[in-house]
Amino acid sequence: MADGDDFCGFLVKDRGYQVADEEINMSLADFKAQYANNWRHCRIPSNQIFIFFSDEKSVGVKTMRKLLNILEEKNIAKGIIIFPGTMTSSARKVISAMQARFRLEEFAEADLLVNITHHKLVPRHEILDSEQKRLLLERYRLKETQLPRIQLADPIARYYGLRRGQVVKITRPSETSGRYASYRVCF
Repeated sequence: MADGDDFCGFLVKDRGYQVADEEINMSLADFKAQYANNWRHCRIPSNQIFIFFSDEKSVGVKTMRKLLNILEEKNIAKGIIIFPGTMTSSARKVISAMQARFRLEEFAEADLLVNITHHKLVPRHEILDSEQKRLLLERYRLKETQLPRIQLADPIARYYGLRRGQVVKITRPSETSGRYASYRVCF
């Protein structure tokens, strides 16, 4: 199981970004020293992500403005802020207010202590692309609203950065059929 020292690399790699094995296996201190506030990996140049490490115990609007300035300067639309303590409600409002322009996510370092996707009780989750979603709904003659739901605040949804309307395939082991797949829509 991954610990907080290599979790950030897994988080980004599991979202489809290119991350070298040596970056995943770095300690958090080494990772911060090498990449802190200057780390973005992508398959497609327009799909870059910026990871911002804040040293402040309580992240406020000032820190959020700093992050937004960096994102504007580097022309990056996606950002993750990782902080050691808490985030003020005003800073969270900045994230909500900037949703149209930036896709911002926040994680406390405590949220990243354990990679939940590697726990033996957490089944495999796979995000469906829009074509796979369309085929699923056609195959079972369903409307999106008829699918079971997964909340945006669910730890797995946060881990994968799910957005409203995205569908995730969950594959669980089954004693009778070997494995069982279910689908959930993020709301």
